[in-house]
Amino acid sequence: MAVQNGLRTSRWQSTVRALRFGVGLQVVCLLLPLLDLWVFGSVERHVEAAYPEWDAGEVAMDRNAIVIGLLIVGVLGLAGWLLSLWAAKRDRGVRATVTTLFVLGMSALGAVAGAGGDPYNQYVPWWLGSTILVLLALPGSAAVLAAWFRDRGVR
Repeated sequence: MAVQNGLRTSRWQSTVRALRFGVGLQVVCLLLPLLDLWVFGSVERHVEAAYPEWDAGEVAMDRNAIVIGLLIVGVLGLAGWLLSLWAAKRDRGVRATVTTLFVLGMSALGAVAGAGGDPYNQYVPWWLGSTILVLLALPGSAAVLAAWFRDRGVR
């Protein structure tokens, strides 16, 4: 049984590495909106620029809605990374799981980061949305590629 488990794990070793890296970056991406809320204030300035006539209470409500939306998408993304990691460690539908969750995650994140409406060009400030999108696209792409193209030394 130990040999069989060793073969399973080594088969998806590169995929597991990419997924672990993705989990770490997902945690960083969860902290970015909170850091902006507490330190940088770019989401608040973004709302103030869109609605200059609003008072501080209305700006704070809209700012909080944007940050909470990013956190919800981030927590769902973390669940996706962990589900993919679970599948890779147990050798269960790895290619399908990793590929499907990557496409769903990037689609959801692209929609959130790029969505806009009157008077916003984008609801999420450009730097924040694009940073999160790029940070998560890199390990996600690596995980998909690793899932579909196994290591040469592993049979």
